[in-house]
Amino acid sequence: MHYRKSRQRERILQLLRETRAHPTADWIYKKLKNEIPELSLGTVYRNLKVLIDQGKVRKLPFGSTFDRYEAGTEPHYHLVCEQCGAVTDFQMPQYKTIHKKAELMSSFKIHSHRIDFFGICEKCQTTLKKKERRKHYGSRK
Repeated sequence: MHYRKSRQRERILQLLRETRAHPTADWIYKKLKNEIPELSLGTVYRNLKVLIDQGKVRKLPFGSTFDRYEAGTEPHYHLVCEQCGAVTDFQMPQYKTIHKKAELMSSFKIHSHRIDFFGICEKCQTTLKKKERRKHYGSRK
């Protein structure tokens, strides 16, 4: 499908390319609202869908939390912090044979896969350690 060029869409794509975060549509809207006063959250969602259809943006659905978006469409994995919700690209070799194995074990024709690793990021680990220390020393009165 052919889409007319849009200043708002180009700016959304540029913002996604400039950030290492994996933002929500709401984050994108808040970042661009002052710059583009006529922008609405609905417009952000519509333009994200067009960018996804064009293969320029990838949507990362995270179940019960908000969907995240990224301009990095090359295959890669993600690290997801269970404390703060941060999503980080994780570069490691892709397991291409996993598609074949999944096809052999199912009736699916596999086109792609997505692997996310869940845990606690370094920043949250530090925060948790500080809280534990305060709790430990605070109880020694």
